[in-house]
Amino acid sequence: MLTEKEIYEVRTHLEKAQNPLFYFDNDQDGLCSYLILRRFYNKGNGVPVKNSPLGTEYFRRIEEFNPDYIFILDQPTVSNEFFELVKERNIPIVWIDHHEIDIKIIPKEINYYNTLVSSGKNEPVTKLCYEIATKKQDLWILIMGCISDKFLPEEYGEFLKEYPDLAIDSEDPFKIFYGSGIGQISRLLGVGLKDRTSLVVRMMRFLINVKTPYEVLEETSENSSMHLRFNLVNSKLEKFTKKAKDEFPLKNLVFFRYSGEISMSADLANKISYELPGKFVVVAFLKSSRVNISVRGKDAKTIVQKAIQGIDLATFGGHQDAVGVQMDKEQLDTFEKNLNSVLNRKN
Repeated sequence: MLTEKEIYEVRTHLEKAQNPLFYFDNDQDGLCSYLILRRFYNKGNGVPVKNSPLGTEYFRRIEEFNPDYIFILDQPTVSNEFFELVKERNIPIVWIDHHEIDIKIIPKEINYYNTLVSSGKNEPVTKLCYEIATKKQDLWILIMGCISDKFLPEEYGEFLKEYPDLAIDSEDPFKIFYGSGIGQISRLLGVGLKDRTSLVVRMMRFLINVKTPYEVLEETSENSSMHLRFNLVNSKLEKFTKKAKDEFPLKNLVFFRYSGEISMSADLANKISYELPGKFVVVAFLKSSRVNISVRGKDAKTIVQKAIQGIDLATFGGHQDAVGVQMDKEQLDTFEKNLNSVLNRKN
C-alpha cells in the first residue's frame, strides 16, 4: 500500500489540478483506476492508452484538452520524447504504476509512485487509487480492477457482505473473475475498451455517473452497446477457448494462433489459462505483418526474455506471469521453437 505521505502528496496534486488529464492503460485495472479518481474528484478527462510506451502520438490529447496536470495510471513505460514535450508546456506529471522499472530512467521532475519499487509489493493501480480516494461507494470498482489483475484485495470480504448476489465465497481472484456477477461486469468493461473510440468514450461517460454495479449489469438503452459488444466477443472467446483445449490437451505449451476482425489476445490468454491451469499459454493475433502476442504462465517474463533472444525487432513487457509481446509474423515459428526449448530445459 502507499504510505501516508504518498497518499497525502497525490491528494494534494489532485486537489491542485483544475483540469487534469488522465492517461490510463487500456485494461480494467487502468480504467478502474481512472474511474475511482475521476468519480471522487469530479474533474478531468480520461484517455485509454492502447500501446506501450506512452508516446508522442498521444500528445495531441494535451493540445485538445489543455490540461494543467497530467496523471499516468497503470502505464509501464513512457517515452522520453513524450516527457520532453510535456516539459516544454510546464505541466506537472503524476505517474502511479505497479510494473517493474529501473527507477533511474524516470526524470527527476516526475512525481512517481510504485509500491513494487518502494516496498516490493505488487498491487494493482486500482488498489492504490482506492487508498487515495477512499470512497466506499466505489468498493465495487476496486474489486473489478483488482480481480482482473489476479489480485484479491482485503476489502473483498466487505464486498461479499454488501453485494452477496454479485460475489462468490472464494479467495481465488480468477474464480471470482469468471464465476461471479462482479466478474462479469469487469469482463464487460474489458471488452468495452476494445470497441470503437466513440463507444469507448460513451462507456466512460456512463461509468462516471452510475451509482451501483447493477446499473452496469442490467442491460438498458444507456449501456446496450456494451452488452452487444460483450455478447459478440464472449461467444468468440468461448469458441476459441474450446478450440485451444481440443488442440492442446496434453502439451505443456499452448501456442494458439487466431485471426479475425476483433483483437482479444489478452482476454483469450486469460481465459485459456483459467481453463487449462498449469499450462504455459501463448496467444497470437494474426492480422498484419506485426503480431501482438499475450503470454500467461509461471515466470512468463523470464521465459519470454530468453525465447526472444536472436529475434530481430521483438519487444515485450508486463508482469512476471503475464506478458505482452510484439514481433514480425515470420518470426512466430522461431519463437514457438525457442519457447519449447526454454520450457523443456526448465522442466
